[in-house]
Amino acid sequence: MDFGALVDGYHSDMTRTMVLGRPAGWQTEMYELVAAAQRAGVQALAPDTPLAEVDDAARSVIAAAGRSEQFMHGLGHGVGLEIHEAPALSRAGTGTLAAGMAVTVEPGIYVPGQGGVRIEDTLIVREGAPELLTLTTKELVVV
Repeated sequence: MDFGALVDGYHSDMTRTMVLGRPAGWQTEMYELVAAAQRAGVQALAPDTPLAEVDDAARSVIAAAGRSEQFMHGLGHGVGLEIHEAPALSRAGTGTLAAGMAVTVEPGIYVPGQGGVRIEDTLIVREGAPELLTLTTKELVVV
């Protein structure tokens, strides 16, 4: 489920994954992998870090599990006056992060005919550690 809000002209962006009924083993495994990739991407957020390097931090976790072809999009994007704006956190991203940038970190895995997982948070790039703006649970929600 992808959520957003608009307050005083500024956007937010967040995605959470839910399952109906008890999750199958593959769903739990996929969710844990995406969560690990997201943690790696968040840890890479720092001023002066190349955009492609942030993407690679998360993408390499998924690739190490043999699922690189199932992560088909960039890691994230800027959020502000537009819901999707610069910078682009992707393999093709150019430039570096700056303190104060609002960005998403949203790795995902998609398996045709089976399902997918995406976990997206909005964060502010800060010295030391990024500031998390999306404060809802990141646990796999079972409905």
